[in-house]
Amino acid sequence: MLRRILHGGHTLHSGRLHQVILSLLMLTSLSITMVALLAWQLPYGSRLLLQPGEIAPFTVVAPQQLTFESEVLTERARERAAQQIPDQYDFEEAPIRRQRIEAARQALAEATAIRQRENETLAQKTNQLIAIEELGLDAETAVQILSLSDEQWTQVEHEVLAVLDRVMRLEIRESTLNQARNSVPGLVSRSLDEDASDVAIQLVQNLIRPNSFFNAERTAVLRAEARASVPPQTVTLIRGETVIRSGDRATPEQVEKLAALSKLQSEWDFWTVVRNAVFVLLWLTVTLSALAQAQPTLLHNLRAQALLLVITVIWLLAAKAMVVNHPLLPYVYPLAAYAILASVFCTMRVAQVLITMFAVLLVYMLPTNATMVIYQTVGAMLAVLIVGRAERLNAFIWAGITVSLSNLAVLVAMLAPFNNYNSTMIIEMLIMVLVNGALTAAIALIGYFVLGNLFDIVTPLLLNELSRPTHPLLRQVLLKASGTYHHTILVSNLAERAAAAIGADALLVRVGAYYHDIGKTVRPYFFAENIMDGSSPHDKLDPLTSAQIIISHVKDGVDLAQKYKLPERIQDFIREHHGRSLVKYFYLMAQQQSQDGVTVNEEDFRYPGPNPRSRETAIVMLADTCEAAVRAMRPSSREELELLINRLIDERVVSGELNDSDLTFRDLQTIKEVFLQVLQGVHHPRIKYPEGVSVQQQEQPVRPSEGNGAGRKPVRRAGWEVEERAPTSDVQRTPAMEG
Repeated sequence: MLRRILHGGHTLHSGRLHQVILSLLMLTSLSITMVALLAWQLPYGSRLLLQPGEIAPFTVVAPQQLTFESEVLTERARERAAQQIPDQYDFEEAPIRRQRIEAARQALAEATAIRQRENETLAQKTNQLIAIEELGLDAETAVQILSLSDEQWTQVEHEVLAVLDRVMRLEIRESTLNQARNSVPGLVSRSLDEDASDVAIQLVQNLIRPNSFFNAERTAVLRAEARASVPPQTVTLIRGETVIRSGDRATPEQVEKLAALSKLQSEWDFWTVVRNAVFVLLWLTVTLSALAQAQPTLLHNLRAQALLLVITVIWLLAAKAMVVNHPLLPYVYPLAAYAILASVFCTMRVAQVLITMFAVLLVYMLPTNATMVIYQTVGAMLAVLIVGRAERLNAFIWAGITVSLSNLAVLVAMLAPFNNYNSTMIIEMLIMVLVNGALTAAIALIGYFVLGNLFDIVTPLLLNELSRPTHPLLRQVLLKASGTYHHTILVSNLAERAAAAIGADALLVRVGAYYHDIGKTVRPYFFAENIMDGSSPHDKLDPLTSAQIIISHVKDGVDLAQKYKLPERIQDFIREHHGRSLVKYFYLMAQQQSQDGVTVNEEDFRYPGPNPRSRETAIVMLADTCEAAVRAMRPSSREELELLINRLIDERVVSGELNDSDLTFRDLQTIKEVFLQVLQGVHHPRIKYPEGVSVQQQEQPVRPSEGNGAGRKPVRRAGWEVEERAPTSDVQRTPAMEG
């Protein structure tokens, strides 16, 4: 989403309004943030953040009356309310009572049947009684049952059912099961003799089961309702009240009070806000003016603006948290990392402007600590000089080392005259110096990759990585489309020279040119520079199909770029190097072959675009056009070459394809001159040797005395043998010029 929003920053027409609006929004947000941060004073900050049980390093007194919601007290009150809700049970008396009575009848009937068996021994009957699971008998009780008379057993059966019915009408929980069993002896009738009474008691106790069960869900709901019914508990601190004394062990309540004080905002003073607003207005005016002078293109680069806004706000927040009200943290504050990121993503001059203005801001925030401001500024300046545009990763490490050494030198120079620093404080400062250097290198390196990816900004380090011939895409071009590879190298050299001449990003142009034709690797044999046997597959196709194949190399190139995760800025070169131009050769052929009354749709023969939206992509478009045309047309003289270049570039201007590119007429004139100089050296006319001179003789070096004056061996250039056409000064479109 962020990339899509910022991508519109390259356009000049409808995109201008989009760019202006976003720039104003970013500037406004930065202004509000700065005013708020400068006006917002924290009386204690993070110094009050203790953990329960920690020893307070100093006494804290409430600076003003403060009322806040206490999570500690609220949680305690809610816990008490929840604990007052008893466990909830489901009492299922009737169904379980009937079930237990029925189970008892069946078990007693089975016991009666065992008693009546005459052909079995006592031991067998005892084992059979023990096997009745519902009765749960032990051997002693089983023997007692067998020893009872029939009359006694009948009394036991009736008594067991009666007592069980009475007991099971009571609420019996798992926790009160033993209590219910212990109540059985008092319920058994005294009319039974001792043996029968003991058996009845044992049987009833074994048959009792719980009939009331814990309902966890209902309990949880009721307790949650009880907790929710408790309103938040508030605590009021009176101005001057002692919250904690030095040396006290912090309690949870005190920790909460200290946390509330750490967030306490002092009273907003109207004139303080006005004073800060005026300072911010002046600061932004000077900063923006200096940035416009340092890098004019920054005004049209939304991505760079957004990135500078983000890192500026982050470092402002860090300054507020680390620099104010702390004795040592200011010496850890990594201002140099901010400067390095500004230098890497923009320019060294931009970074130097921002360092200077940030130093002014630090002076405003810390008017009594000039040492810290000098300490931060000198280290940041030296870090920028070391890093530059960060073309190598070790530049970040050297920058961190430089910052540490610089910080140490500043501290020695500024603090040596004073003797009020004890050894402990000096050791702490030395540690801070080393930590600052390490932190600078780490933050700058991490920010380099994270912010570069987030804002899709191509950096010199990334461009150098992409420019290596071992990149898989460049290897594909070399192996699958060697003619295209040769053309790409020529275009990149031509475009890089032109970009350097007008002050554009030459490295970006060179790398963008390397990848602008990668789509031709999908169908390389349809492009003239890759046709080695002289036969063209287009001879067998209709003009529309041929045009669509030629046009498709743009989409194929974008697909490959996305597959290999090339940056969006590099993909722009693929999309825009043909703009919305017409594949005129096949369009004219289609018109010639069309039947009477049939109109050829011009849009079918146009590239999808968009037109170039930056100086860099426009330069590659012009370099691609001129190199292909010169290779195809082979002008025989400097005048013809100059005429051809001028006419090709002027055609692009007249057609409006360069309207969105930010190129000026002075830039175009410079580009023409560079193209003429380079192409004259690359595609110079061959010497026409007299008939009868052998190829070997032609390849021999020419002596200066023979009229050449150069003394060089003529070089065969691979791209010349692709299109066998007679030289002409007329600019006519050929298939070699369309791709």
